[in-house]
Amino acid sequence: MAHKHDHEACIENAVADAERICADRGTRFTDLRRRILTMIWQGHKAVKAYDLLDQLATTGGSAKPPTVYRALDFLMEEGLVHKIESLNAYVGCPHPGDNHISQFLICDKCETVEEVASGALNAAVKAVARDSGFSIHKQTLELHGMCKRCLQDKKAA
Repeated sequence: MAHKHDHEACIENAVADAERICADRGTRFTDLRRRILTMIWQGHKAVKAYDLLDQLATTGGSAKPPTVYRALDFLMEEGLVHKIESLNAYVGCPHPGDNHISQFLICDKCETVEEVASGALNAAVKAVARDSGFSIHKQTLELHGMCKRCLQDKKAA
């Protein structure tokens, strides 16, 4: 997990991807949606909706909770962000536009979230569901623990 790097490249890539995806699909990437996506990509930590509201207020925005939630719903529908259910918060998707199943490694110490994908794990989950006669409509796997860097810091202390 990247702890220190310039997030400007992440933000620029996320916004460019969003513009391209929305143009291709004929959906509107409004200024508010752009601002919220940018705020989410400021770090690799999950961001709560009310934190986004607070940030909007400090930058001259006057969005209300329903407006922010509608923007977040749009960003999720377009595959630009994911909701981390256990934290009730959102992270940017590093693979927007790709239909994929992801797992999330959530560091309980530094709060960094990393999206990973395991074909073997996806196949195992699908097999278990199929064997049970279950149809999966949505899958989110969130793994809480400590990232490599925090583990190293802990050992060094």
